[in-house]
Amino acid sequence: MEQSKIDRINELARKSRIAPLTEEELAEQKRLREEYVSAFRRSLEAQLDRIYIIDEKGQKRKLRENDC
Repeated sequence: MEQSKIDRINELARKSRIAPLTEEELAEQKRLREEYVSAFRRSLEAQLDRIYIIDEKGQKRKLRENDC
């Protein structure tokens, strides 16, 4: 996610503490937050895809969902 979008999320969060956001700002905030969470999930999934487990026999295997 671009730094400018993260800055905008933070700007809207600061503004919401001072005064209520407009409907347009609320919609923008929601859209940006969803985009941020989506990017975070993609990044985390990519990291997890590169993790290998070494079992008791010393064999390397990919981390699976049920290993967590």
